[in-house]
Amino acid sequence: MNRKLNNPIWVMSSAFDKLDLPELIDKTKEVGASGIDLCVFRKDGTRQDHTATHLNYEGFTAEDAKRTIEVFNQAALHLSLGAFENMIGGEEGERVKNQNHLLKLIRIAHLLGGDANNVKVGTFVGYNHDLGNQIDGFQKNLDEYKRVFAPIIKYAEDLGVTVLYENCPMEGWRSSRYSSTYNNLPAVLAARKLMYEMIPSKAHGEIYDPSHDVWQNTDPVSVINAMDIERLHRIHIKTTRNLSTQARTDWGGMYPMQHVDADLAKAANIAIPAHDWDRHHYEAMLPGFGGSDSMDWRAFVDTLQNRAFTGVFEIENEAKNSKDTGVMSAILQGFSTCVNFFAPMLWELDEKSGYSYKNERDLQIVHGKDIPVVTIDQLS
Repeated sequence: MNRKLNNPIWVMSSAFDKLDLPELIDKTKEVGASGIDLCVFRKDGTRQDHTATHLNYEGFTAEDAKRTIEVFNQAALHLSLGAFENMIGGEEGERVKNQNHLLKLIRIAHLLGGDANNVKVGTFVGYNHDLGNQIDGFQKNLDEYKRVFAPIIKYAEDLGVTVLYENCPMEGWRSSRYSSTYNNLPAVLAARKLMYEMIPSKAHGEIYDPSHDVWQNTDPVSVINAMDIERLHRIHIKTTRNLSTQARTDWGGMYPMQHVDADLAKAANIAIPAHDWDRHHYEAMLPGFGGSDSMDWRAFVDTLQNRAFTGVFEIENEAKNSKDTGVMSAILQGFSTCVNFFAPMLWELDEKSGYSYKNERDLQIVHGKDIPVVTIDQLS
């Protein structure tokens, strides 16, 4: 085995959407994780799936930041922030609210120490289908991304904060009556490379979730080898079991099931989507929990270690047999299993504690002064 790099394992708080922050901290400690990626979605947002708000973001002050750091240090945990919405498409009013919310989270991350405390801000970019349906629609989305995000990334850079994009295509984000399931610009490596070329700042990078590439028949090991490893700050621990179904045979592995007349589909004996997320042929899982999946995790981790990845592994629990059960004991089992699954791949063996993570230093009070909230119209 390659030399281990002592990467921490955190939890992503979306699986604990009904818990308050103290309860969330207790559960994180219970499963053996060393940090939390706090979901801080807009309370008036439009998303219906996997959302949570674990920090009071309105009126957040430097004093609130100090208290938050004290709470996390007392629990020996680290943290990041994230809210994952459409920033460049959809209804214009919602889009602007999403952009302004991202700016609030960047400010909060700054008050919490930003990069000095490894407090990053996760986001989607989204996709503008009004532009995408035009000729050169992908390039027009890239141009819109640059227009919106160039001032946002400059703002983050000035505050010592890094913004991270996740590669989920958000395949169920629109009605299944639309033919495309590509709803988030950085869903493929090519887009992310182009985005960094368009905005060269080091103040943005990525959260890589290999499960999304697996169901698209893309090898995550090849993606890691082809990317700029300095842009990679987080790995989502989540996996996929590709299903061998008649629907996959009928529609193909790379293309979504399409919505057609139900009577016609029945007569032709083909499957059609049961709901907006039922477009591709896979099952979300957690590594090592409830059976094998369609990914070689050992090869993936070895590749990350060969490339000297020093970031965080975050367990994103969307598994049907864990988070989706709604049963807390099953949710906790899924998280604990993941920690134990990765422990011998990431951590050195200790005679007393087995494979164990060596804790990072405490979070520091880096920025003691408040700064005002800004909105996107003030930056543009």
